[in-house]
Amino acid sequence: MTAQTSPGFLIPGAATSLATKAYAARHVEQLPEGHFSDFLNTRIKLSSLGVGTFPGPVDEVTDLAVAAIVAQALQSGINVVDTGANYRYGHAGRAVGAGISRAMSAGIRREEFFVIGKGGFLTFPDGRPQDLGQFFRDQVVAKGFGKEEDLVQGVHCLSPEYLSWQLDELRSQMGLETLDVFLVDQPEVHVPAIGKEQMHRKLLAVFAMLEDAVAAGRLRYYGISTFHACRVETDNPLFQSMTSLLGLAEKAAGEGGRHHLRVVELPFNALMPEAYTRFSQVTGQGNIGSTIQAAFQLKLTIMASHPLGKGILAREGIPALGAAMPDLASPAQRAMQFVRSTPGIAVTLVGMSSPLHLADVLAVAQQAPLDRDRYLALFEREK
Repeated sequence: MTAQTSPGFLIPGAATSLATKAYAARHVEQLPEGHFSDFLNTRIKLSSLGVGTFPGPVDEVTDLAVAAIVAQALQSGINVVDTGANYRYGHAGRAVGAGISRAMSAGIRREEFFVIGKGGFLTFPDGRPQDLGQFFRDQVVAKGFGKEEDLVQGVHCLSPEYLSWQLDELRSQMGLETLDVFLVDQPEVHVPAIGKEQMHRKLLAVFAMLEDAVAAGRLRYYGISTFHACRVETDNPLFQSMTSLLGLAEKAAGEGGRHHLRVVELPFNALMPEAYTRFSQVTGQGNIGSTIQAAFQLKLTIMASHPLGKGILAREGIPALGAAMPDLASPAQRAMQFVRSTPGIAVTLVGMSSPLHLADVLAVAQQAPLDRDRYLALFEREK
């Protein structure tokens, strides 16, 4: 498959088991065992580290940097890329598309890499408007993408029509016919305004739309991205049960259908380890476990965001991580290695907008993940 060649052309295909296995094999001498893992029962090989594209100013310099990062990463054994319709006011998706095109021109095949898109937060193509309400009425309500009751905090819309539009915007920006995964970004922000039951009703309608999108070939799988929902205690209104999430997906698929909910993305780092340490989820096997344990038993893939704690862990090292990983060159590398080594986390997504950030990611990729005993010893050390 060649790279994008004309405006409006969408590159067909999606990640496959055979192609990603061949991709991993090409990097076997440079990258250690444990860097690639299977995406559930699909046997699609995913790199343990992925490119996130949230950070950075909205300017051409950053666009060029992100495109270069994506292109180099895809050629260096990092085959997971994550972006959102709202990231950098829509610039992120186009930069990812430019990087993909460059990587494919260098010989990378579409079937070898895995692309994640997100929607929910409003896309502001011309920058954040002064009057959010008027923008929503003009760009969402007037176009039939949503109603006033679908909006919370002035910036998040949970309607099937709007997320469908964002899905198509990302496909167009990246030049891809099919996204591997589309995530509903932080649906829990609606809970304080409308309650969890009503939020779940809205999420069910969105999941039904996403099932239709899978059938139409616009994406392969879907899921949610959270910030608070998978870390808080069960009595917190924002808490999200994995089993209830799966129940919504099963309803969305319809009687006799097989749902395509596969991914939960959540924050995880040395300062925010609750998805691993807080036992708050029914696992599906008659016991209570952490979000990560429950996801594994319920056949959901966990992807970690915020491995650097919004930059804090890149600036301020944690002594236990430094003592456990003296061979890594910086606090940022140790923070990434900690998250990447967590049992049950499939991919650690690192937001970056500078080639220096990618150099850190590639340095970590060349190390084997910590073995289980060394990893667990970190928690003993903290105690």
